[in-house]
Amino acid sequence: MITKMKKLTFLVFYKEYEEFLQRLHDMGVIHVQQREQGQISNPELAEDVRQLSRLNTALAALEPLVPTTDVKDPKDFKNLNDLNPALDDYDALLADKAATEQTLASLRKEEALLLPWGDFDPASVRRLEQAGYEMHFFACPTRAYNEEWEEKYHAIVINTDKQKTYFITVTLPGVMPDVDAEMCHLPDAKLSFLQERIASEEQRLASFDERLASFALSHVPTLLAAREELDDRIDFAKVRLMGEPVAADKLILLQGWAPEKSIDAIRASLDECGQFYEVDDPTAEDEIPIQLSNNKFAKLFEPLTKLYMLPQYSELDLTLFFAPFFMLFFGLCLGDIGYGLLMIVALPIFTKLFKLINPDFSKWLVVLFGASTMLCGLLSGSFFGFSLYDLNIPFVQKMKEFLFVDNSTMFTVSLCIGVVQILFGMVLKAINLTIQLGFKHALSTIGWFLLLVTVIVAVLTKTPFSNPIIIALLCLAAVGILFFQSPGKNIFMNVGLALWDAYNMATGLLGDVLSYVRLFALGLSGGILANVFNNMAVGMSPKIPVIGFLVTALIFCVGHALNIFMNILGAVVHPMRLTFVEFFKNAGYTGGGEEYKPFGVVKS
Repeated sequence: MITKMKKLTFLVFYKEYEEFLQRLHDMGVIHVQQREQGQISNPELAEDVRQLSRLNTALAALEPLVPTTDVKDPKDFKNLNDLNPALDDYDALLADKAATEQTLASLRKEEALLLPWGDFDPASVRRLEQAGYEMHFFACPTRAYNEEWEEKYHAIVINTDKQKTYFITVTLPGVMPDVDAEMCHLPDAKLSFLQERIASEEQRLASFDERLASFALSHVPTLLAAREELDDRIDFAKVRLMGEPVAADKLILLQGWAPEKSIDAIRASLDECGQFYEVDDPTAEDEIPIQLSNNKFAKLFEPLTKLYMLPQYSELDLTLFFAPFFMLFFGLCLGDIGYGLLMIVALPIFTKLFKLINPDFSKWLVVLFGASTMLCGLLSGSFFGFSLYDLNIPFVQKMKEFLFVDNSTMFTVSLCIGVVQILFGMVLKAINLTIQLGFKHALSTIGWFLLLVTVIVAVLTKTPFSNPIIIALLCLAAVGILFFQSPGKNIFMNVGLALWDAYNMATGLLGDVLSYVRLFALGLSGGILANVFNNMAVGMSPKIPVIGFLVTALIFCVGHALNIFMNILGAVVHPMRLTFVEFFKNAGYTGGGEEYKPFGVVKS
């Protein structure tokens, strides 16, 4: 459901504007209507936004390093002057780490150049030069090395591997060896010295994680408090700029929205200070912010609605209507009793996994998904890929008689679920059109619904289409489709639009229904993979008592972990696709509403 909103208009004397905004801020229930001008050109606001961006970047890296239980209430934070030193220290720490990584990469590159030549002292090369000889370092493909170079240029092979031969030449000054080889330019350092420096830099780099964790533990509370104050200050600055000066800039006009249930409290507060205001009902032209208000069950699925887009104020909120279907779809896609049980038993782990998909998912949604997976798993009897119904236990066999559904039947069930949800979506579309435009605008959709239901019932019950009741229902449906496609336009326009709509129905409806086959396909593929991992676990384990058991357990755990991770992603993504495309389209969902964001802190 969508919370009913009231429009508020304020006219404030310019000298009292700041005090008035503070009162609105303290109320914490008024969504201030935005306007474009003034926000970009304000330098103070721009600086706060830049600083908030810098702060959010730091917190994104630091918050995961601090356990939730260790983040204390940041009461020590005084003001934003505490923020810059902390961020500067963080930037310095990152810069130091980057410099260390760059130094380490350079040292490793030099080490790679020296490794084939061994640990020699560059000073000995310089002493040779002082004695009147030149030493050159070469590398060539092993098959290209010519032993004549040893006599001609005093070549000495230092190292040989499968690809290259590394050698030196000793010649008189000014004599450049004419060899088919690549000259190597080596660092002026001993290999052992480089390796000592590399070990030191690696140790220094390893300490950065500990230093960063220590920094996070001591600074995250301060940074969180700073972000709260910055958010509040930016919000206040934006609202200040949303006022429109009128009456020679002596008065400021401000408009906003508030839930209908909050109006009495707002009136009491504004009457107390003698502020001029008006409360009006929204009109069709207004851009009304959307606050969803659902029961505890549907509220769990609101993050999915917001992930797509919020409804417009004048249309239905479909959250409650798609929630049961989505829960069923998830269970069918995962479809394993063991997987569903594991989701509930290991709830903290799976809650974190689901929050990676959407941070707003709650643990109770995970519980519902787990329960649905267990119930849908009863249809196939799959328990971690094993067939539960193969057990010769009377109770289990009794369950199989009532619950077991084979693959061909499951294919049909998936299509039937698609038909039911699409028809349900058409009912909601008719209700939506009735609310928004009037009942006659819904007659075309009602006609299509009546036509489809009549045909389906006639086919399933084997009732001939010559039956008078069937004919009457089809004629009634045809009237709605042909003559109420676009009420208010002439009859020929309505018939033309009806024919175009019929073409779209014929081509689109079949594709929409077939899309629900993915419910069957994902459940089947997940079960096959689970069975494959079980066979691997048994077949690849050695016949050694303890080691064999450990190998079996390892393959079983790793295989099923991969399978459940991949299938959970599919069990979320594909039902979302069925909901956002097939269901929302047939329900006539428009969307595009702006989220209700009250100015100030919302008081519970």
